[in-house]
Amino acid sequence: MSYAPRIAPLTGIAARKVEAVIELLEGGATIPFIARYRKEATGELDEVKITEIQDAWKKMQELDKRRETILQSIEEQGKMTPELRKSIENALTLTELEDIYLPYRPKRKTRATIAIEKGLEPLAKRIFSQKDRELEAIAAAYINDQVPSVEEALQGARDIIAEWVSEDVKARDKIRRHFERGAIIASRLVKGKDEEGKKYLDYFEWSEPLTKCPSHRLLAMRRGEEEGFLRVSIAPEEEQAVQDLEKMFVIGYGDSASEVRTAVKDSYKRLLQPGIETEFRNSSKEKADTEAIRVFADNLRQLLLSAPLGEKRIMGIDPGFRTGCKVVCLDERGTLLENTAIYPHEPQRRTFESASEVEHLVEKHKIEAIAVGNGTAGRETMDFLAGIKFVHPVEVFQVNEAGASIYSASEVAREEFPTEDITVRGAVSIGRRLMDPLAELVKIDPKSIGVGQYQHDVNQNQLKESLDRTVESCVNAVGINLNTASKHLLTHVSGLGPVLAQNIVSYRQENGAFQKRNDLKKVPRLGDKAFEQCAGFLRIRDAKNPLDNTGVHPERYSLVEKMADDLGCKPNDLIHDKANRARINLRQYVSGDVGLPTLQDIMKELEKPGLDPRGSAQAFQFANVHSIEDIHEGMVLPGIVTNITNFGAFVDIGIKDSGLVHVSQMADKFVKNPMDIVTLGQQVTVRVVKVDLQRKRVALSMKSL
Repeated sequence: MSYAPRIAPLTGIAARKVEAVIELLEGGATIPFIARYRKEATGELDEVKITEIQDAWKKMQELDKRRETILQSIEEQGKMTPELRKSIENALTLTELEDIYLPYRPKRKTRATIAIEKGLEPLAKRIFSQKDRELEAIAAAYINDQVPSVEEALQGARDIIAEWVSEDVKARDKIRRHFERGAIIASRLVKGKDEEGKKYLDYFEWSEPLTKCPSHRLLAMRRGEEEGFLRVSIAPEEEQAVQDLEKMFVIGYGDSASEVRTAVKDSYKRLLQPGIETEFRNSSKEKADTEAIRVFADNLRQLLLSAPLGEKRIMGIDPGFRTGCKVVCLDERGTLLENTAIYPHEPQRRTFESASEVEHLVEKHKIEAIAVGNGTAGRETMDFLAGIKFVHPVEVFQVNEAGASIYSASEVAREEFPTEDITVRGAVSIGRRLMDPLAELVKIDPKSIGVGQYQHDVNQNQLKESLDRTVESCVNAVGINLNTASKHLLTHVSGLGPVLAQNIVSYRQENGAFQKRNDLKKVPRLGDKAFEQCAGFLRIRDAKNPLDNTGVHPERYSLVEKMADDLGCKPNDLIHDKANRARINLRQYVSGDVGLPTLQDIMKELEKPGLDPRGSAQAFQFANVHSIEDIHEGMVLPGIVTNITNFGAFVDIGIKDSGLVHVSQMADKFVKNPMDIVTLGQQVTVRVVKVDLQRKRVALSMKSL
């Protein structure tokens, strides 16, 4: 059965495009490859849309797997009917499927099953029919050793009826609609936890419509609940919900109707409301997770695509006070040349000696730029370096060091620097981040990079999948130098993975640099499919064939050669001469599998071969402030955006604690998404609007600046 007709209405993407994407995915194509090199097949769908299709496809496969399990279970019980089978086969959602299955699901002991074991089901059926006005005499007939009284007989019957009501598909739908329209999420302080849980002060007495609760607030309440400080509930207005159920099930008068009414109310409070609340807890958490993961992935993308300084000789400094600053010198390829420690700060304060050592190392290794970690003593180290008069120009950059300590203790770092201690490895990571943030950050678990919120509270599998996908997208968007890339970077190239990445590095070590892309086919275990998927994303600088340093896929080299032949020139002439490119009539080269989108992409690549789309790093200078005590309302300061959330952006203004620009303070207009205004690492100007010394918080504004 084709999934395309079912996925198309959910995604708003034409069924033929969905079908093409699924076919390519089934054939082993990656999302970056499909988006970049199969535009004609998909109608130019981007990575976001292709991912949407892939996710929907996976969910439908899981739904069908569950459908088969349910069909088998009911068949084994001998309770399958043609009508029931049809309902199960036509169910479009997991919720609908589980509602149908609920009466047939094997149960643990419940109040209803205990009552049925006592022989009270016939009494429940009689009461539920609501034809009897007086029940005592009828119920008395069910008294025995297990049912000692009329009241216990009636209670058992009500328990059975309550379960019937809770398992009724229409009843569940009705209560679900009450939750959808009017559920309120409320949090309350757990008694006696007011001091211990004061970080959740905002949620000690909080309630709002669930539909209006943003992801960050929901996740904060959930965390407070898990830590034992808050009680969180989700429920609609009870009275109206119960009344609607009574209209469905109470159809008569007298004792029977009264018993059913009591059972309906019990069913709502004991079974339906808690059951549907669990559904909405899960669905709202899933929605909040998705939003938080999206923000995390967007931040990660911006960080990975931060502008590199490029192949320069770098000094990396991991700053510190008591233990000093670890200094490393790196060549243009990030190779460690030398390391030492300096002590320019308290308590040693060997400023002159430290400055002399830095000057000596800069001259000795022809250092062109210095990267300083932005952690403890980072600002003070920047000030110290500003006082040094270098013989030749040396730019000084402050680098976000989040995750550097994780890298330095990792297996990757031990493999790269088996004889160096963790302080050296951390300083190397800081220096290499300035050279090429992407190449260095791919070695670190994205969760440790420090650009998300609530990353430990969201679905970890979903988070990992999203972040891995983001890393892969960024690596392939930039294009990787085949002859210098580490195995960690190559691992994320379309179609490769850890084994082939290692094989490429091993081949390079044994045979020297790759001369042409086709040499990849000589790498052990790198077959035609892997070559198809990876080749276009790998670059060879100064290759004999200039197309090997472009994003033109090898499958289209013959097409470019034909263009050149038709003009009486070589492919290299198309790259270096704009006039030659202007003479090409693209429509002349449209064929069955090559359309204008691919041809236009080829022309863009010929125009700027090997160009890094990230730009280049720019140095930044903070104002003369060092601690929160130096800040006062009204100050206008330069800053760097360090994290972006749904409610605003955190900005480093040169003190230990980043300030917050709330979304309402980002522009002189309504802002829905902070990422429409700022990007990670962006240099901005902010005004201080409030300083809270006690809570170490600084509120900032970008309005009218």
